[in-house]
Amino acid sequence: MQVEKTEFHGLLILQPKIFKDERGIFFESWNESVFKSHGINISFIQDNQSVSKKNVLRGLHFQNHPHGQGKLVRVTKGSALDVVLDLRKDSKTYGKHFKHKLSDQNATMLWIPYGFAHGFIALEDQTVFQYKCDALYQPESEECIAWNDPSLGIYWGIKKPIVSAKDQEGKLLKDVHLIY
Repeated sequence: MQVEKTEFHGLLILQPKIFKDERGIFFESWNESVFKSHGINISFIQDNQSVSKKNVLRGLHFQNHPHGQGKLVRVTKGSALDVVLDLRKDSKTYGKHFKHKLSDQNATMLWIPYGFAHGFIALEDQTVFQYKCDALYQPESEECIAWNDPSLGIYWGIKKPIVSAKDQEGKLLKDVHLIY
């Protein structure tokens, strides 16, 4: 597995080695020793999956302290533009975002450590998005930052995405009380 660091400390792009033949493809989607070799010791305790129509936007979600979550994310069917936002106030990339296309064709994964908000927009119908989480979902700690907060300057590639009522109520970054 190829691991690429980003300008965002701790945020990694993972590209598995894909084996193709006449039967199809095979790749390793998780390997604990790869993460340990990069100084990351993780125990995943919850897996989540969503299925989205084209142009559905989910996010920007995160869980505040003490229930922060790290996530290993990937698309197993379809494609999505994945977006993460650095919420760590002591980080040189605080308030900046990172985008990367994930798809069933490229098999690329992102490791999103605690301290980032996460969202994505489905680029195809029936896009299946999977998350491996290192902490349980805690609704009392869940927060949502407005996907269209003008201070973030995120270009999602579509003017009118399909957004849940809950995500339409997301707060501006300046109004979120971050506990990190």
